[in-house]
Amino acid sequence: MKQTDRLVDALRLADDLAVQAASNGGVRNLRILRSAISSNDQIVAIAAIHALAKMGGEEVDLVLSELLSSDHGFVREHAAWAHRSRVPRSESIGRLIGLVASGGFVAMLSQRTLEAWASTAPDLVAIGLESALLGVSDPGSRYRLVETLGLVHHPVATAPLMRTAQDENEDVSARVAAVAALGQRPEEPKIVELLTQIVDAGGKLAEIARLSLVDLDARKTPERDHAILQHGRGLTVAQLFLHADIDPLLSHSGSGDNGGIATLLVRLGDALVAGQHPGSDDRDSEATRCLPVDRVLTLSRGDALEASQSVATLGQSRHGHIYGRIPLLQDAKPSSANAWTMLVAARRGISRILRAAEGVQAIHLRMADVGSLAAFDVARALDIPVVFTVAPDPHAVIDSMDRAGTLNRKNFGDVDEVEHFWFRARLVQRLATNSAHSVFFPRPNLRHDIIDLVGIDIAKEPKRHTIVPEGIDLGVIDRAVLEAQSFASGRPGTAALLELRDLLSELPEERRGLPLLTSVGRFHRVKGMATIVEAWAGSDLRHRTNLLLIGGNLQHPSADEREQLTRIHAVVSPTDRITEGLVLPGHRPNDTVARWVAATRTGLPGFAAPNGVYVCGSLKEEFGIALLEAMAAGLPVVGPNNGGPATYVEQGRTGFLTTTWNTTLLRDAIVAALRCAAAEGAQERAAYARSVVQDRFTIQAMAHTLNQVYSDVHHDDIELRRELISSP
Repeated sequence: MKQTDRLVDALRLADDLAVQAASNGGVRNLRILRSAISSNDQIVAIAAIHALAKMGGEEVDLVLSELLSSDHGFVREHAAWAHRSRVPRSESIGRLIGLVASGGFVAMLSQRTLEAWASTAPDLVAIGLESALLGVSDPGSRYRLVETLGLVHHPVATAPLMRTAQDENEDVSARVAAVAALGQRPEEPKIVELLTQIVDAGGKLAEIARLSLVDLDARKTPERDHAILQHGRGLTVAQLFLHADIDPLLSHSGSGDNGGIATLLVRLGDALVAGQHPGSDDRDSEATRCLPVDRVLTLSRGDALEASQSVATLGQSRHGHIYGRIPLLQDAKPSSANAWTMLVAARRGISRILRAAEGVQAIHLRMADVGSLAAFDVARALDIPVVFTVAPDPHAVIDSMDRAGTLNRKNFGDVDEVEHFWFRARLVQRLATNSAHSVFFPRPNLRHDIIDLVGIDIAKEPKRHTIVPEGIDLGVIDRAVLEAQSFASGRPGTAALLELRDLLSELPEERRGLPLLTSVGRFHRVKGMATIVEAWAGSDLRHRTNLLLIGGNLQHPSADEREQLTRIHAVVSPTDRITEGLVLPGHRPNDTVARWVAATRTGLPGFAAPNGVYVCGSLKEEFGIALLEAMAAGLPVVGPNNGGPATYVEQGRTGFLTTTWNTTLLRDAIVAALRCAAAEGAQERAAYARSVVQDRFTIQAMAHTLNQVYSDVHHDDIELRRELISSP
């Protein structure tokens, strides 16, 4: 590990180190690993913690317990995680409870360990948590401790949960945790009576209690094998992204974590239920393995009232694209980075929706995030097959930061404490290994890249893997282009285009004849919005173009958004943005964005010249929905030269791929794209770009391919279930 050139290689070799530690214990190796943990090589230190956990002996337990009190946050995190494979020890239980109270990612890891330990030592865990509650007053800490007490599935925890739930002197957040936990207990008359009283009393707790009653009712309902009972009917498929407020109109697109994935799930869900599938009237032929999709459940965050409404809707709907809400029970809307502490609430909410659906044939997971972790746990408990889209994330980001020099052996642990690279990489491996089927985005060297970055060889089990390009709704793009062309020719404009005109009217008069550089996306470091500003402002591009960055919640920015805005403001002062030609309108609905991107090509007479360029400054794009939409609108695009864009962007013809984190190279690519946009034959180039998308990357084509995947997964699942039933 110490001799590898790349961090991703060291990450993969950690598994070998753990295997060696498990088979070669002893005092000498214990000392070697302790020395590695205290070294300056932080990636080796993390690997040594996990290797240590594979060794036997009481001395190992003592060392691991001490690490829970380390001065280094990343050491505490990985020690809490590593404890999950050990036997319960009282001194470690106390330290883990303290980490739960402290909050953050380490609280989630500690909570998972305590949950596992509670199955064999419920009294130790419950007593420890009750004792901790006596000395803790912070509402957030009390919420987490009570929530953890609810994970002790033993009668010893029932009485303290009931006391907390009805204690009017207790902070409401702790009572919320207790009420939610009561829905996970074995049904008892006293629990039902208490929850009913809370519902009748009204207020914030009432909706939580109502959900808990739903959960209790679901738990007492006999489990039925819906997969076999519903075999031959249309499919119900679930998909989720918890970090977004997903609605059919995509009204929150670009705000917080409401990025391309939210757009994709809405369009894909609509296409799946609207699809026409060959052979649908001849179920006996081989072609009829592809069953129609009757329902798509798209799950995202929401409040308790919305969750109750979702359950009611599911009970009445057997067809269509249905949106289910998962209440995360804490007031703040989480970003993908800080949502890990909401794992328990997410798990309960997902389980509630999937149970209410009464038959889900597959759940498709796409991210190495808390939602996928929670949904995977639920799918395993409910015996629902999982389809997982495998992408080298965070592996590609680690490699990019390694090559850029911003991530190295001496700071890996400190960065990991924020980005959770190690945990997410292991989650990708776990989901890929245990899913019924894996989906991959196309890449120029897919097999090599997946082996190189993730360590999975897709050639070994080709029937378990399918390559599926993402797709876009060309109808939305075509309508946007027609509207923009109509407005540019002097006809009346639509509301979206008039809004853009009003924004651009604030520019100085001398800047209103310049073309636009446009980018759409979340204001997150990985998306590179600040890097685009730095490349633009540090060259003559700022005199030749105006820069339009669409996205971000500018009124109430998240921590990720604030980081990007701080970098942007360091280059262009907020008071000088409009004067300098930098336009930051914040997020807009997806249909509005489509019209603004189209206007980047057509121009707005008197406010923006035609022949603009679309710029994606992402460190990496596994595929790139926004890039595809810009190409379909006829714009030359600039994007990252690693990942999916290389499979559809033709260098010099439809766009320019580059090393986007390098501002000099990014600037050069933008300059080349501007020349391409203004060159003769621009109309032919735009038509060709659209044809590439139409031929290979429509949402309908993506839906058809995935429909076949879901059908095959369902048929294989039925075959396995029947084999298990018939076996002696």
